[in-house]
Amino acid sequence: MAQSSTETDWVSRFADEVIAEAERRAPGKPVVVASGLSPSGPIHLGNLREVMTPHLVADEIRRRGFEVRHVLSWDDYDRYRKVPKGIPGVTEESHAQHIGRPLTSVPAPAGSAYPNWAEHFKAAMVEALAELGVEYDPISQTEQYTSGAYRDQVLFAMKHRGDIDAILAQYRTKPKAAKKSQKPVDEAELEAAEGSGAAAEDDGSAEGAEYFPYKPYCGECGKDFTKVTSYDDETTELTYVCTEDEFTETVKLSEFNRGKLVWKVDWPMRWAFEGVVFEPSGVDHSSPGSSFQVGGQVVGIFGGEQPIGPMYAFVGISGMAKMSSSKGGVPTPADALQIMEPQLLRWLYARRRPNQSFKIAFDQEIQRLYDEWDKLEAKVADGSVLPADAAAHSRAVRVASHELPRTPRPMPYRTLASVVDVTAGHDEQTLRILSDLDPANPLTSLDEVRPRLDRAENWITTQVPADQRTLVREEPDTELLASLDDEGRRSLELLLEGLDSHWSLDGLTTLVYGVPKVMAGLDPEAKPTPELKVAQRQFFALLYRLLVTRETGPRLPTLLLAVGADRVRRLVAA
Repeated sequence: MAQSSTETDWVSRFADEVIAEAERRAPGKPVVVASGLSPSGPIHLGNLREVMTPHLVADEIRRRGFEVRHVLSWDDYDRYRKVPKGIPGVTEESHAQHIGRPLTSVPAPAGSAYPNWAEHFKAAMVEALAELGVEYDPISQTEQYTSGAYRDQVLFAMKHRGDIDAILAQYRTKPKAAKKSQKPVDEAELEAAEGSGAAAEDDGSAEGAEYFPYKPYCGECGKDFTKVTSYDDETTELTYVCTEDEFTETVKLSEFNRGKLVWKVDWPMRWAFEGVVFEPSGVDHSSPGSSFQVGGQVVGIFGGEQPIGPMYAFVGISGMAKMSSSKGGVPTPADALQIMEPQLLRWLYARRRPNQSFKIAFDQEIQRLYDEWDKLEAKVADGSVLPADAAAHSRAVRVASHELPRTPRPMPYRTLASVVDVTAGHDEQTLRILSDLDPANPLTSLDEVRPRLDRAENWITTQVPADQRTLVREEPDTELLASLDDEGRRSLELLLEGLDSHWSLDGLTTLVYGVPKVMAGLDPEAKPTPELKVAQRQFFALLYRLLVTRETGPRLPTLLLAVGADRVRRLVAA
């Protein structure tokens, strides 16, 4: 017997827990869930889990009629740590001088339309989240700190620095987590946790010196190579020195806005400030001494509670072609949305529990994923779908407020990819072939198969290497045709005799599988034997060689439709 949706659907279970926890903490107030992303470089598909997990839970809560806020903190006031490799317009010479400055004070890569580094890398993610239907309240940490929004919290943290230091001291002798291995992108597991602030940032301690949980950005060089040397709780006078240029300044912290709390204090401060009930965390935030673990104790100093939420696993990538990988070498949500519709990408995150890792396919596996998705859609349509699968499908195709735009007539992705591969994206030829797929109900416009058609075309052009693309012969292979024996010539004659009467996808499927059966003296509808399967493979290999020079290619029925009857006759006639 199928389990109920609530028993099998992880989103519903978390929604139950979050609603109950929100009612316990602040009855009648909006439920707050949170994500955090650092625009320190390309925001990749692992980071997307940081947003999709709370988004799916928030959306379920919204569907149930509760008011909910999904807070997305842009950690754009974090320091610029290093110059990433492989980003056009960025070199050590151009950007190393900015290490230590806030991300919003670092120039964007050369040629960018955006005013600074943070805005440049936020832009693609903002666009992708809109396409994915993710609703959120964006919060710029640069704006929060520089506007003085956190002034009371900063002063409070400085006043209670001894209590904070005592908590952090419990973890300073703990061994550090093992360094992550560097894998090639094809096999890489993209850690979502990197996006949630700076997990590796120091906690503000300095051996033998008084502890201060606040770091100013230098008034001379704008960097955070600063050290607080004294602070007066009564006057809020703070003195710091910059180790980069030896600049010293005394300021009134009650009026000063050019600095921030260290990460292990900043994150729990925000939990209390926003009233966050649910926020997941990645594995590097969940080990002993990590920011999430320590934050669970520090948040109490600010009068708040640690959010509930799961630790989430890695997102793997299958076969990302280097020619189209994001600047910086890791695939982003924008990259994925070039080759798949938003529904499919949402489904990949919705169907797996946060602690389950999964892969996003950029190689041939995307065709199998699309087949799986289309089967799920068919089961939803005929009512045979299991409850958990129905829930994941529902979360993929719509949000609480609306359904995501979809392809009106979703033909199989692998078919669309094969057709645009053969036609090189020629619209008139593509329409002709796709209309022939179902002569009883012909396609009248390519708009009926968009945007899926566009995604398939992007996949072919950006992810399939040139030497694997399908190139239809211009002239017959006369040498191969002349070398055929009587049986080979007869098989081609049977194919050509049946072309007109079988000119549809189903008809040509019957024809190409049926020719070897007829050659063996069997009925075209006969079930294949092991010997017959060998004969079919040999026949298919012959056709591929005659049509596209290789022994493999797109599915033969699709390929025949794409080549066209006249050209097939010219290339295959012995």
